[in-house]
Amino acid sequence: MKTNEFLHDEFLSVVETQLKSNNPPETKQTYERLISLGISDKDAKIYIAQCVASEIFHTIKHNRPYDEQRYIRNLNSLPDFPAE
Repeated sequence: MKTNEFLHDEFLSVVETQLKSNNPPETKQTYERLISLGISDKDAKIYIAQCVASEIFHTIKHNRPYDEQRYIRNLNSLPDFPAE
């Protein structure tokens, strides 16, 4: 499947905003953990962006509000692909 560059950039923008604002703090903690595992800056942000995309997809598909706890669980599972 071809990547939608607009969505890719938007998800990465969310990651950058979360890292700069330290909100939620788990995003920065996850980023630092991934870097300590030897994952590059770019790839660490892409991993986190997958969690952002997963959460957005879930909220739209199930017509539910953003679930920060699910998002954090997915962050904690990285570098494995988000499970929820």
